[in-house]
Amino acid sequence: MLAFILRRLLQAMVVMVTVAFIAFTLFQYVGDPVTNLLGQDATPQQREDLRRDLGLDQPFFVQFAKFIGNAAQGEFGLSLRQGRKVSTLIAERFPATLELATVAAMLGLFLGIPLGVFAALKRGSFLSQVVMTGSLLGVSLPNFLIGILLILVFAVTFKWLPSFGRGEVVAFGNLSTGLLTVDGLKHLLLPAFTLSLFPMTLVLRLVRAEMLEVLRTDYIKFARARGLPDRSVYFRHALKNTLVPVITIAGLQLGAIIAFAIVTETVFQWPGMGLLFIQAVQFADIPVMAAYLCLIALIFVTINLVVDLLYFAVDPRLRIERSAAGH
Repeated sequence: MLAFILRRLLQAMVVMVTVAFIAFTLFQYVGDPVTNLLGQDATPQQREDLRRDLGLDQPFFVQFAKFIGNAAQGEFGLSLRQGRKVSTLIAERFPATLELATVAAMLGLFLGIPLGVFAALKRGSFLSQVVMTGSLLGVSLPNFLIGILLILVFAVTFKWLPSFGRGEVVAFGNLSTGLLTVDGLKHLLLPAFTLSLFPMTLVLRLVRAEMLEVLRTDYIKFARARGLPDRSVYFRHALKNTLVPVITIAGLQLGAIIAFAIVTETVFQWPGMGLLFIQAVQFADIPVMAAYLCLIALIFVTINLVVDLLYFAVDPRLRIERSAAGH
């Protein structure tokens, strides 16, 4: 297990350096931050002085080497738009994105798994067909359209929920959260449900397909022949053996929720990292954009490692196979 973790950590370092290099290369062509800072009326001397102050007159690999060196120390340089440390900006915005992504992931799992089990066990019933039709809509409709429709219905028409912002937040250690205030919860409902709809429907359809496959296996027939109650057959035997692919999808979707919260945060003006990234793209703020993508890559790599370790806890066959391979 230790060798496996060390090997994955080495792979993660290679992935992180590759992502940083690609990001830093691509973002050299998204615009000129000097023009955005000084405007079109700046003199050539002013532009040259600012470019030298920002370090943009240095060769690409020198800039990239400085970025990697700073990133290894948890620093990503200064934002070209705000003149503040990128690490400080991310630390301010990350709690909002983490809160939104966590609630969206919990909604996706806690609603997707039971609905998937229901759709499998009640296959062919009217309610099961309604659930599957709703899942098709959740997979097909883009997030921005779902968000706009929810705002139209719940914020504009009925005026039940706010349409933008994070609402009232309170300090919780080094983080800020709106989960402990009524106003914060109201502001969280619409963006969290919007962001959770796609992973929810994905988990739902996966659980249904896996449950139907497992229920046809011989050991389930044997469990029924032994006279075990349906509840034990469905939830102790069948559902447990559907969790391995569900863990994989759920882990990847958690990373995707954080990475692709950009659209939802923009629609609802949620003050998270996604909105910070969009503003950085508009201003060609290269340090912020590169730091954001590196952070997302780190999140994906970490989640993949955790998912691989969870396999051993959920499926004993993997532990037996790994032990046999070692001998």
